[in-house]
Amino acid sequence: MQLQCPLPKLDFEYITLGHGSGGLLTHKLLESGVFDILSNEHLDKQDDGAFLTLKHEIAVTTDSFVISPIFFPGGNIGELSVFGTVNDLAMCGADPKYLTLSFIIEEGLLFKEFWEVLVGIKWAADKANVKIVTGDTKVVDRGKADKIFINTTGIGEVHSNAKIDINRIKVGDKIICSGNVATHGMAIMSVREGLEFESTIESDTQELNHLTAALIKQYGSAIKFLRDPTRGGLGTILAEISKDTNVGIDVLHDSIPIDPLVFSACELLGLDPIYVANEGIFICIIDGQVAEDATEFLQKLAYGENAAIIGEIVEDHPNKTVLVSPIGGRRVINLPVGEQLPRIC
Repeated sequence: MQLQCPLPKLDFEYITLGHGSGGLLTHKLLESGVFDILSNEHLDKQDDGAFLTLKHEIAVTTDSFVISPIFFPGGNIGELSVFGTVNDLAMCGADPKYLTLSFIIEEGLLFKEFWEVLVGIKWAADKANVKIVTGDTKVVDRGKADKIFINTTGIGEVHSNAKIDINRIKVGDKIICSGNVATHGMAIMSVREGLEFESTIESDTQELNHLTAALIKQYGSAIKFLRDPTRGGLGTILAEISKDTNVGIDVLHDSIPIDPLVFSACELLGLDPIYVANEGIFICIIDGQVAEDATEFLQKLAYGENAAIIGEIVEDHPNKTVLVSPIGGRRVINLPVGEQLPRIC
């Protein structure tokens, strides 16, 4: 994180139940942090809502973030909440414009930690070019939350030439993965398990709206579907697509991009990388005739350097996604039972 915002001088160190009462302490909390650091023409009015003007078809998404730990290599829950919501809008083929932001804070959270989360939110919003326009703050008793939970709603304008529709997927379409898989999940797990490697695994938490906007501008309706493989990872998303569309999918194991250090960490913990969470990549199902060109296009852009074609929509085995090994072995990718990596977003 590059944004530097000095911690304000306050007459309190910890957030208490009184800071969620709606009275003087709430006013102090909001005025000393939220309104100052996230200031814009909408939020500065401090109304119960925001009045917005949009010119085109809109996309709306909502999400909640309950990650543990709230600080991790490469990010924190604040920037994750912004990037996660922005990316969901980007997967709809939309340009994110506005976010709402609600905090549920556990009594006893250090204001210093809350400030770091706010700085992360400000930095991420600036990177994604999105404005926080309204929100809410609640404080709950100790033990009723895990430091802080964040809820967001995002609003964006759909790009005029975007035609993202899962029902447009057909045989011959190719599947592009925009970057290395499993990085976010393993960054979280390395902290929890106290794992030490030659270098630190950092989360891939980042905004994807600029990358998808460039892709949509270049290839328009040739792009059939976009999705960011967060919880459940790449394997879960592909298995869902097969079941929802009645198509078959072949995935080439050795084509899936993954950092060697992340792969080693997955092996150490006995985890399958295709089911590990991500926060900074997406899959794109695109007309097969332009897939190679689109992949090369992505590789020239920030966050797309490791993009690769990893699979294809096929007539065989409808309703199933099959992972093909280098020697021709085939394994069905099923929806996971239970949760491999709890609390990763």
